[in-house]
Amino acid sequence: MTTRLRFLGASCFEVVGPRHRILLEPFLSDNPVSPYTVETIPAPDLILVSHGAWDHSADAGAVAKRTGAPVCCGADVAALLADQGIPEDQVRPTIWGLCYEFDGFLVRPVECHHWSSVTLADGTRIAGTPLSFIIETEPGVRIYHFGDTAIFGDMKLIGQLHRPTVALLGCANTDGLPDPGAGLACTGEMNPDEAALAAEWLGVRYAVATHYMNPGEEVDEFCRRVAHHDSSGRRIALAPRAGEWIEIEPVEIGPDHPTLLWGGTSPEFDLTRVPTR
Repeated sequence: MTTRLRFLGASCFEVVGPRHRILLEPFLSDNPVSPYTVETIPAPDLILVSHGAWDHSADAGAVAKRTGAPVCCGADVAALLADQGIPEDQVRPTIWGLCYEFDGFLVRPVECHHWSSVTLADGTRIAGTPLSFIIETEPGVRIYHFGDTAIFGDMKLIGQLHRPTVALLGCANTDGLPDPGAGLACTGEMNPDEAALAAEWLGVRYAVATHYMNPGEEVDEFCRRVAHHDSSGRRIALAPRAGEWIEIEPVEIGPDHPTLLWGGTSPEFDLTRVPTR
């Protein structure tokens, strides 16, 4: 089996596994490099939104309304979706630490060092908690999406607990997108060296660059720094262009590999038990 990722520009990805199609960070309509529009993107089984910034959440409501796909997001984004007419039973607000199942597909939100806020139609402003996500498409393919986080030391803990095999890591500025306000943003939330170090701390096999429209010098530097920080000697750095597909081969895992739901377990623990709802 093989999982495929398609980069759609900014931090938006389409993830296609053996059983599920996931849309991460739906930013399509005002995205000049996206191969899809809201009307043409294949219907996902699940939409994941890390925070309320427009280049991560702008089209979540429109895609959810057109396709009926459930949305997993923070409480502020959930309020925005309700304001846009998305039914409450189609949205799962969540926070770090909670693990949710959607038609057999597990999603684990984890700590994210960023910010999140949305503005409702009446002008009300709501602040929320940003999310990073870990999802597992098949055994040996566990994907971490950074959700615009800055680097922080407990990325090591996330790697230790959840053992992602793929990391989608911001390493650049989203070139060409408007950024109103005083001052000039000189880097993204992680610079190339920080993002490469995050890949090392997470312990992934595949380090995938994101948070750009077109790969440039920052992305090239990320790839070089991935090799510099790699203590395994096996890490693969990838820097897709918008519209490009990446094929992810499963990593071999042993019997002691922690599950995404329960983590490490004792032999006596029944891994097949149905979670309490």
